Amino acid sequence: MKIAIAGMGLIGGSLYKAAERAGHEVIGIRRNDPVDVSAADIVFVALPPDAIIPWIRRYAGGFKRGAVVIDVCGVKTPIMSAMAETPPDGWTFVGGHPMAGKEVSGFANSTPDLFKGASMILTPMPDVAPSTIDALRSLFAELGFGRVVVTDAAHHDEMIAFTSQLCHVIASAYSQDPRVHEAVGYSAGSYANMTRIATMDPSTWASLFLSDRAALVEVLDGFISRLGEFRSAIAESDRSRLESLITVGAEAKRAELAMRAKT
Repeated sequence: MKIAIAGMGLIGGSLYKAAERAGHEVIGIRRNDPVDVSAADIVFVALPPDAIIPWIRRYAGGFKRGAVVIDVCGVKTPIMSAMAETPPDGWTFVGGHPMAGKEVSGFANSTPDLFKGASMILTPMPDVAPSTIDALRSLFAELGFGRVVVTDAAHHDEMIAFTSQLCHVIASAYSQDPRVHEAVGYSAGSYANMTRIATMDPSTWASLFLSDRAALVEVLDGFISRLGEFRSAIAESDRSRLESLITVGAEAKRAELAMRAKT
């Protein structure tokens, strides 16, 4: 299979290396390179969020008939809405989001093992044939993914606001405490895990936050409310209420781990 990948950063570079290792013929395309994609069966668009739709529209007339074009943006509603306005002609578009990454970026940090065991989320357009999704499942298994989740753009954005974007907001806010400069020698795994992603790229993540602002504000409001409950219980020395709050969180996490173990 011939695969073209536009964008040679962490995700695009890792897709390139994983596809090459799997035996596919791969073309890597840097953002502003002139390109001929007419022979590619699969085209991944791994560009910054604001560059995805302009790039697709620029090369839409040159995609191979029957090709599948997949973006890897972390927010799906604006991408899918834009594609609905100018639907594919002779080729297929499927929204995608690989649930993998690092706290560092760039091709130098990419690896063919980045997607090992990870989920690939797909948000296909309504007319995409089931056989196309089945073929993509096989391809992503070859690239190392552990599962493929198919959903719609709105549900994707709601869940990613909770599982990813909220985590990045928390990590950044946490790391802005002035005590961060004295953390060496006073921290262990919990601190490292909670702050690891605070070094996110400002431009990329600001775009993602604002593109998904309605869903992100909703999960932020819920989180802030629960933080307030903890603060009140601690400030008022209400041990019973504090233990209850901790118990609710612990039971919720145990239930999520049990569900994860079954899949």
